Amino acid sequence: MAGHRLAAQSLTCVRERRTLFSSLDLSLSSGRVLLVEGFNGAGKTSLLRILCGLSQPREGAVLWDGEDIRECRWTYHHGLLYIGHSAGTKLELTPVENLRFLGALGGRPAEDEVLVEALDAVGLEGYEDLPVRVLSAGQRRRVALARLWVSSAPLWILDEPLTAIDRRGVSNLAMRIRGHIQSGGLAVLTSHQPLELASIPIERLTLG
Repeated sequence: MAGHRLAAQSLTCVRERRTLFSSLDLSLSSGRVLLVEGFNGAGKTSLLRILCGLSQPREGAVLWDGEDIRECRWTYHHGLLYIGHSAGTKLELTPVENLRFLGALGGRPAEDEVLVEALDAVGLEGYEDLPVRVLSAGQRRRVALARLWVSSAPLWILDEPLTAIDRRGVSNLAMRIRGHIQSGGLAVLTSHQPLELASIPIERLTLG
């Protein structure tokens, strides 16, 4: 995986006339993971959405390999996997169909055998062919997380990925993130739960 660098310069975020953060700088290179911390309402999700290009800062810029993401939108989004609070799944499709659809949409189709293995990794063995609408909220969340097992995007931005998964799921997810970082990927995430990545050092950014 080629080396990349994500940076933010002098970001200011204002929501409903309230400044969540200002003059915020960050830099993250390949093989590193950044954990964004802070109390509820400090602006963690807002920062992640700005880093994804889904929201615009009041001031400042986000750079991908030195270029403003507003100027390299297609290239940036093609190399980005974002999983937010919403599962982002289509309720009438099965978990396998959802992964197949999302892979095709991102230009990264995968064989069904690979998709089934990804769903097994998040604890959805036996649920692959059920409509997502019959699954619990936690199971729907796992369908979204299964994308991590089929993604080749260098940059992962994950908002509370450990929510609604059990201890085995947390362990498997940590192993997957560790493998992504060791292969030269980058990850930015938030989590209220402790995340152990063994030998991978976790950089921290505290808001508020």
